[in-house]
Amino acid sequence: MRSPALLRLAGPLVVSFWLRSTFAWVDTIYASMLPEGDASIAAIGLTLPLEFLALACWVGTSNGLTARLASAMGAGEGASILGLQLGARKIIHILCVSFLLLAAGVWWVIPHLGLDPAVAGAFRIYAPILLAGSGLTSFWAILPDSVVKAHQDTKGTMWAGIISGCLNVILNTFFVFVCGWGIMGIALSTVIGRLGGLTFAIFRARGHELARIARNQHSQPGIFENPVRAILQLAVPGALAYFFIAGETLAVNLVLAQSEDATPLLASWSIFDRTVRFLAMPIIAASVALLPLVARLHGKNDFPGIRMELRVGLRAGFFYVLILVLPVALLVGPWVAEKLADAETTRLFAAQGMAFIPLTVLALLPFFLVRSAFEGLQQPRPGLVASFVRATFLVVPLVALGWAWAPHFGYSTLQGACAGYLVGQAAASLGLGLWMRSRLNREADGVPV
Repeated sequence: MRSPALLRLAGPLVVSFWLRSTFAWVDTIYASMLPEGDASIAAIGLTLPLEFLALACWVGTSNGLTARLASAMGAGEGASILGLQLGARKIIHILCVSFLLLAAGVWWVIPHLGLDPAVAGAFRIYAPILLAGSGLTSFWAILPDSVVKAHQDTKGTMWAGIISGCLNVILNTFFVFVCGWGIMGIALSTVIGRLGGLTFAIFRARGHELARIARNQHSQPGIFENPVRAILQLAVPGALAYFFIAGETLAVNLVLAQSEDATPLLASWSIFDRTVRFLAMPIIAASVALLPLVARLHGKNDFPGIRMELRVGLRAGFFYVLILVLPVALLVGPWVAEKLADAETTRLFAAQGMAFIPLTVLALLPFFLVRSAFEGLQQPRPGLVASFVRATFLVVPLVALGWAWAPHFGYSTLQGACAGYLVGQAAASLGLGLWMRSRLNREADGVPV
C-alpha cells in the first residue's frame, strides 16, 4: 500500500500557518507603542472586516484556481493548465482595480462616520493603505501561490509566508522607530513585506512550470471553454463560505453582548475564540494541503486514494488533539487566561472556556478537512451549504440557547455559550462528513453526481 502524502504536505504548512498567526499580532504590538496607541489599535480593529473581505476574495480565488490546476495536472491536460493561468490573470486584474477603488472610497467616507478624531485620523491612514496594498501586492500572489500548491510544494508556501512575516517585523521596526512614520509606517510595512513572499513565490512557481513543460507529461487533450468561469465556479462559493464564518462570529458576539456582564463575557469569549483558532492552525494547514492533493487524485479518478488521505487526516488530527491540545488547554490554559484578563470575572470565565477547547478543536477537524476535500473534488456547493447551515441553524442558535439556559442548571453563561458552540460545530462536521461518505460511495458505484 502506498504511503499517504497528506502528512508530508501538511508539515510545512503547519509551520507557516502558526508563524502567520503569530505575525498577525505584529501590527497591534507596534501600534501599542505609538503615542496615540489606543487610537491606532482601534483603527487596526476597525480595518479587520475590510481585511477579511480581501482575505475572502484571496482565499476563494486561490482555492478555486488551485483545485482546477491540480485536477488538470492529475489528468495531464496541459492546455487546461495554460488556459487557467490566463483566466486567473484576468480575475486578478479585476480584483486589483476593485480594491484600489475601494481604498479611495474608504478614504473618502471615514470622516463622515462620526468617529473620535484621533481614531478617524489613524483609520483613514491605515485602512486605505492596507486595501490599496491588496490591489498592488497581495492579489498578485494568487497565481504563483496557487501554482506552487498545485505542484504540492507546500515548503514553497511556507517560505513565502516566513519571508513576508520577517520583512514585516523588520520594516515595522525601521519605519516606526527610525523614520517615525507611526501608523502609516505600520501599514506600509505590511504592504511592502508582502512583496518578499510574492517575489519568492513567482520564482518558485516559474521553476515548477519550466520543469513540468520540460517533462512533457501533460499532453492530454482538454481545455476549459471559459477558464474564468471555471475558476469562479469554485472561487465564489469558497469566498461566500468565509463570509458565513465571519457572520457567525459577529452574531455570536451580538448574542453575548446582551448579557448583564457583557464586558467580561465578551473578553473571555475573545480569549476562547483566539485560542481555538490558534490551536486549530495545524488542522487548517492540513485542509489547505488536502485540497490540491484531492484535486490531483480526482483528476486520476483515484477515489480509494481520497478515502485514504481523509482517514489519515482525521486520525492525525485526533492524535494531535489528544497529545498536544488537551494538555496545553488544561495545564497552560488557566495561566493564559489569568495573564490576558484583567477583571476577576473575566479570568474566571476565560478559565472555564479553556476546558471546552480540546473537544471544540476536535469537533472542527472533520469540517475543515471534508470541506477542503469537496473543493478538491470540484464540488464547492456542499461546503457552502454546510457553512450556511452551521452558522444560521446550528452554532448561533445553540450558543444563544446555552447562554440563556446555563444559569438555570448551575453553570455560567460562558460555559453555556461554549457548550452550544461545541455542539453546533460537532453537528455540522457530522452532517458534512456523511455527505462526503455518500459522495464517495456513489463514485465507487459509478453513479454520476
